[in-house]
Amino acid sequence: MSIDQYKKEVGMMNLEKLIHVREDVSSAPFPVSDAELLRRYEQLYTGAINDVLRELCHLNQALPGHILPLREYHTVAGFAFTVKSAPNVKITGEMEFRTEMLDCLGENAFVLWDTSDDAKATLWGGVMTATAKEKKVKAACIDGGIRDTHQIIEADFPVFYKYRISNGSLGRCLITNYQIPILIGDVLIKPGDVVAGDIDGVVVVPRGIAYEVLLRAEEIRENEKKIFGWVREGRTIQEIKNNGGYF
Repeated sequence: MSIDQYKKEVGMMNLEKLIHVREDVSSAPFPVSDAELLRRYEQLYTGAINDVLRELCHLNQALPGHILPLREYHTVAGFAFTVKSAPNVKITGEMEFRTEMLDCLGENAFVLWDTSDDAKATLWGGVMTATAKEKKVKAACIDGGIRDTHQIIEADFPVFYKYRISNGSLGRCLITNYQIPILIGDVLIKPGDVVAGDIDGVVVVPRGIAYEVLLRAEEIRENEKKIFGWVREGRTIQEIKNNGGYF
């Protein structure tokens, strides 16, 4: 085998592995129903979930800190429904593609929207909120702009966002893809991943480890109940530490 052939074959093998890591989307079922899984995640908080991900060496699962909750939400959890858009002056076909995307939204979806660093338009507003709520979508996280904020608040629909501005999207940006792997900050998000959001932001749990993360996070929640109890009892810092507590 020549050097060129060797380089070509090695390059192809490496590319196949990269494609697998970046693009393969799992639809594997969980040991419990989807409804139970999400219900139990919603009894947790993002800090505990994130701590478990750290234990499993997944250090880049929290969406960037510039993405904020519109209100002080308790935990909401759903399955990632990904959308990708980009700044664009093109208008033709935008509404048709948006309609197609919205038709695919379903119950328990958590919309995650990569705007390609758009800084001028809003991708989510009152009508989108009403549509999503009617389809029993759990929440939306937009790495970009929102508007019609009063309507979103009145609908009591959880939204996480980067900025607010009155500019609409038509003529300023274009949806290019949906239900594909996307990258927001350092977080690779695939359709079907488990997503949890609360007052502290949004964290993404890869689907393949979502049940394992759930069980461990539930353990942490119960352990912290004990620690809070020890604090109320007036135990010393050293006593708490010696009993397996942490701060």
